[in-house]
Amino acid sequence: MAVYKDPVEAAKHAWRLLEESGYAILFTGSGISAEASIPTFRGKDGLWNRYRPEELATPEAFARDPLKVWRWYAWRISLVLGAEPTVSHKVIALLEKKGIIKSVITQNVDGLHQRAGSVNVIELHGSILRARCTKCGYKWEITRVPSDDELPLRCPKCGALARPDVVWFGEPLPVEAYQRALKEFSRADLVLIVGTSGVVEPAGSLPLYAKSRGARLVNVNLEANRYSGICEVEFYGPSTSFFRALAREAGIHG
Repeated sequence: MAVYKDPVEAAKHAWRLLEESGYAILFTGSGISAEASIPTFRGKDGLWNRYRPEELATPEAFARDPLKVWRWYAWRISLVLGAEPTVSHKVIALLEKKGIIKSVITQNVDGLHQRAGSVNVIELHGSILRARCTKCGYKWEITRVPSDDELPLRCPKCGALARPDVVWFGEPLPVEAYQRALKEFSRADLVLIVGTSGVVEPAGSLPLYAKSRGARLVNVNLEANRYSGICEVEFYGPSTSFFRALAREAGIHG
């Protein structure tokens, strides 16, 4: 295990591991999007320090007051649509394009990986830029911030109440996404973990599952997290500084 404060040295070590790997994947959390001014959920400035999840992010909250929940999500949609992918998102997409990274498994719901150009993205917690009908299950993309008189959104197919297509507290992960993620983590010989505390289950255990099968781990986070002490490379600092340095090691320009 090597712990680095210098992103250049961390990137050099991580690049050596990437060159040796046969199947490297990314596992990302809200920390990677924090530098795009999208608030994280945990940490000192996290959303759950200002809002109560049981009032905004549970099926029960939605059943009690769908308008309140949708207004909160409309605000978050405005943040997401106003954000741009960071250097980290862009470098990850270029690494995937070059075949160095095989897939991106994300806990994020902001769609920034796709907007940066990543193709093989597995969204474990859904997407804030999609709505889902509570009756017929129809899903559609949200491309602009809904106005207040449009809320709560209703299904364009059947007219029933719609909800954000995200995973709320107390809900299971989407079966297809989780099965795809398990397959990726079972194949991986290297997992780059970026911007996550690792505490949210069952997603947080996926890197540990990969490690139990022999995969090596790289941990990039602002502070120590669940994976600290068990990774080949650990860098504690902004992900953008790490990925800028990694891009130079990889000879990536874009």
